[in-house]
Amino acid sequence: MNRDRRSVHALHAALLLALGAASLPSVDAADNPPSQQPLPVELTGASIIPRPASVQPAPGSFVVNNATRIQAGAGTNDVAQQFAGLLGRTTPLQLQTASNGTAKGAIQFRIGTPATTVSPEGYSLRINGNGILVEAADARGLFYGAMSLWQLLAAAPSAEVTLPAMQIDDAPRFNWRGFMLDSARHFQSIEDIKLILDAMATHKLNTFHWHLTDDQGWRMEIKRYPKLTEVGSCRAAAGEAGVGPDGKPHLYCGYYTQEQIRDVVAYAAARHITVVPEIDVPGHAQAAVAAYPEHGVVDGPTQPSANWGVNPYLFNPREETLQFLENILAEVLDMFPGQYIHIGGDEAVKYQWQDSPQVQAYLRELGLKDEEALQSHMLKRLEKYLEDHDRKLIGWDEIIEGGLPPQATVMSWRGIEGGIEAATHGHDVVMAPGNTLYLDFLQTNLPEEPPGRPKFTSMQRIYAFDPVPAELTEAQRKHVIGVQANMWTEHTRSGEHLKHNVFPRLAALSEIAWTPLQNKSYDDFLTRLPAQLQRYKALGIGYGQTALSVAMKRQDDRAGNKVTVELSNPLSYRDIRYTTDGSTPTALSPAYPGALTLPVPTVLTAQTFFNGEPVADKPSQWNFDAASLLGRSDKTLAQCPQGGRLLLRLIDDNPLHGERDNFDVTIFNPCWLWEDAQLQDIASIKVRAGRIPYNFGLLHEDEAKRSYHKPKARHGEFEVRASCEGPVLATVPLPAQTGADGFIELEAPLRANGVQISDLCMTFSGDTRPQMWVLDQVWLQPKD
Repeated sequence: MNRDRRSVHALHAALLLALGAASLPSVDAADNPPSQQPLPVELTGASIIPRPASVQPAPGSFVVNNATRIQAGAGTNDVAQQFAGLLGRTTPLQLQTASNGTAKGAIQFRIGTPATTVSPEGYSLRINGNGILVEAADARGLFYGAMSLWQLLAAAPSAEVTLPAMQIDDAPRFNWRGFMLDSARHFQSIEDIKLILDAMATHKLNTFHWHLTDDQGWRMEIKRYPKLTEVGSCRAAAGEAGVGPDGKPHLYCGYYTQEQIRDVVAYAAARHITVVPEIDVPGHAQAAVAAYPEHGVVDGPTQPSANWGVNPYLFNPREETLQFLENILAEVLDMFPGQYIHIGGDEAVKYQWQDSPQVQAYLRELGLKDEEALQSHMLKRLEKYLEDHDRKLIGWDEIIEGGLPPQATVMSWRGIEGGIEAATHGHDVVMAPGNTLYLDFLQTNLPEEPPGRPKFTSMQRIYAFDPVPAELTEAQRKHVIGVQANMWTEHTRSGEHLKHNVFPRLAALSEIAWTPLQNKSYDDFLTRLPAQLQRYKALGIGYGQTALSVAMKRQDDRAGNKVTVELSNPLSYRDIRYTTDGSTPTALSPAYPGALTLPVPTVLTAQTFFNGEPVADKPSQWNFDAASLLGRSDKTLAQCPQGGRLLLRLIDDNPLHGERDNFDVTIFNPCWLWEDAQLQDIASIKVRAGRIPYNFGLLHEDEAKRSYHKPKARHGEFEVRASCEGPVLATVPLPAQTGADGFIELEAPLRANGVQISDLCMTFSGDTRPQMWVLDQVWLQPKD
């Protein structure tokens, strides 16, 4: 408890030193609060994320303990009860709520008219020696004020917390503060979704975009069309995991009943979050077409896809299918009362329409120019249906092609260019660029990251994003209504990996969406993040540790008796402490001074610190011995230049049960590069490899990029070349199958021909379909 008081008083002193003492009216006073002003960079914003618009320090403090009352004014009981419940679940503070009594010595919630904001989501929070007042014009702002107060009290959970006196006046920058979750590729439990909603609420995010339909699964019950879930919610995985011990398909299934969906919608609404459902049209339709083939284009049955990427199945554009879609929307509107319905519109490759005589005849009958215009025709029809029911259509930026529906809102994912074009023509825009705000991109380039797209999206990159392009005029900028991060789940199977990918990067998103641009500071954000991590723990969120850990870059000495190591923290925390004896570093351990040259063997352990406390839960450790100098993994090898741009970290889809390995591989031309390998006194090379399904839907133009070496042996061979275009240094035939554990280990003599240092380019020959070999580990074997 004493430590908590010291940390709060230290924060108070820092605030006063930076801004000077500012007088604060009593809690019951009706005086206008001080005018809003930007915060200096060095302020912590009282550790609140997203950073408030204005924080003014004041002399004094207020102690909150279990004797503190919560006074709920007229119309505030719901928010007061939510605040008390959240505080009680996440801290030792168990406060009682009452609707009467004096405000002195209490936490008071009041509906009023804070003079500093006209936003219905704005609030003021005043703390002085007499108590705490949270005030807003309506329940939304009051709720966000309660979340800020909860953050202050939950940063260092204690049965008694001393808060420095201050006044916060706050309101959001954007109306749409969104997060999208893909439940179609992999299915999440209701409990995990509610945990995400809880976290969104504490970050003041207000839009949950729920991706419920795709090629790989239809996850929403539609009573009029039961086969959408009977058939469309189950797929057989590619590889051995798709076949059970009895030889029958082993299905991956899941959908949400209408009752469950209404429960989620109500749960979100209680936290002032609107749920926006997405029903993809006309592409990403394979699961729906599998259920009702008559609404597809090609003849014959299909099944929900086990392939990731872009699949070719489209809805039929004719009247019967449009009525089918409108009937689905009728039930969707009944479940989701929000203003917006997301209609998809992305990645609808038109191969099936182009190859269909019936569709081509229909296109000519409508007098349309091309297939893009036909997609626009479908979407305009659906927009009219939504408008007739007082709803709005929103879609991915491809809906611009062929002509935008008149009132459509555009979600720009292929960069910001689609958003710029839409805003220029008077359409509202939500910025969600994939190169910045896709959270299935890895947080770091560390080997410990779970499966995903290794084009990593750092916290710094996310935080620096401004959704409002400079090239827009002042009038056009008003059409940028918000920002959203998207969590696609092709490679995210579990709730554990989902939370790793989303947190703590969601904190950076919240600051983009809420905080005034002039108040943003990444360095200041880093000072507030450790308190946010404690709040994640209180909420039960297993946030990602990789960005908080220590990254290591090594350079091996040619003689093999030294290694030079560079350390860094992916988030740019600067205080790194280390040991070389295997012990856990403390705040008193040596500070990392720069590149370290260490003898072999050495056990190096490192930890990132902030204000004397470790940032990650565990230290990072590396064992530099003779064996480590001679071995590499797929995560530490480079990719060959001709391997293509599409590098993925893929989970093994073969095992039916148990743990699954994952592999870094470029799917166009799988190839691994060991740069500057030390080959003196090396007799052979040994490889451990696995085999995974090649389950990727490729566009025609991408299909042409897929290549491989033709095999010489019956089942192909593992080959090692001196650089990727050089001579073969080692080769060994591949077996027909892996071992029982899913791996093989092979060894081949290495013919270095006197070369002491060389790049080693490693490949497996033979077609990558239907399964491809993938490298797991490789070792250079010394001569005896």
